[in-house]
Amino acid sequence: MVQPWFDQIHYAWIPGTVYAVAAGLMGGLVGWLAPRGRARNFVLRAWLALWLVAVALLVAGFVALSQSQPWGIWYGFLLPGAIGTIVVGINTYVVHRAYRLVEERKLAARDLL
Repeated sequence: MVQPWFDQIHYAWIPGTVYAVAAGLMGGLVGWLAPRGRARNFVLRAWLALWLVAVALLVAGFVALSQSQPWGIWYGFLLPGAIGTIVVGINTYVVHRAYRLVEERKLAARDLL
C-alpha cells in the first residue's frame, strides 16, 4: 500500500471546509457587490480563482485516487472539487449577468436624462 499523504482521521475535513467557507464568503460578496455594480474586476477575478481552486481540488482528488490513497484522502479532495467546479462554473453566468444588468440600468437611466 502507498504511504498516505496525511492522517485521514484528523485532517481529511480541511480541504472541503476551507473551500466551502471561501465559497460562502465569495457568494456573500457577489450578492452584496454585483447588484450595486461595485468591484467588478475584483469579483470576477476572485470568482475565477475560486473556480480554479475547485478544479485543482478535483485534480488532486483524481491523483490521490489513482495513487490508491485511502478513501478519506481522495474523497476529501474529490467531493469539494467536483461540487465547486460544477456550482461555481454554472454560476459564473449568473455573476456576469448581474453586472450586465447593472450596466443596462445605468445606460437606461442615462437615456432618460
